[in-house]
Amino acid sequence: MSARRRTDRDWRRRRLGQNFLDPATADQIVDQAGFAPGELVIEVGAGTGALTRALVRRALRVVAIEPDPHWAQRLREQMANSRVTNNLVHVVASDFLAITLPREPFRIVGSLPFGRTTDILRHLLDDPATTLRRADVIVQWEVALKRAAMPPATLLSTTWAPWWEIHLARRIPATSFRPVPRVDAGLLTITRRDPPLLPVAMARQYASFVQHEWPFDGRKESRAARRG
Repeated sequence: MSARRRTDRDWRRRRLGQNFLDPATADQIVDQAGFAPGELVIEVGAGTGALTRALVRRALRVVAIEPDPHWAQRLREQMANSRVTNNLVHVVASDFLAITLPREPFRIVGSLPFGRTTDILRHLLDDPATTLRRADVIVQWEVALKRAAMPPATLLSTTWAPWWEIHLARRIPATSFRPVPRVDAGLLTITRRDPPLLPVAMARQYASFVQHEWPFDGRKESRAARRG
């Protein structure tokens, strides 16, 4: 392989946060997520397809989103070679943030790029009127602790709390990824509250209220610091 191609690969890995989950851990995560056959699952950051293959083995309808065209094409080829029927998996080469969320009930699974975790969670959770039922997502360990804190420790978590419950399901060691990142990860399980604590129609009003009035544990941090 040429130095040029190695440079391109390394550049994509750094830009897209490519640390790929090992198949054994992926299978455990999907097994513990309690899927029902036929559910629609959107996978965020399919990468080498460890989670994709585990989902398909359980007869789920999978839309695998992968921003790197190289890995998206490789995953398509893997699915074709494994004789997966077209109605079980669809690989999309795209940034997840550019995806319109489905109108029918769906679930989310994915190993989120550590540098884009907040943007992706906001895409999923800011609007409680979506049809998202549950998300099982891998994030950086410190982020997992912050998001699962009770009571909510940040403005964003407080904004989501009337409609979503966020639990820390497990710690995932850095050695479960290739290449190995510098920090461990955590698996967050996000479920829709039923019933919600507030009507969905109040989401925008409530978010505005929290942004302007939410006390930050009595401390004097700036509002900019509260937004995480």
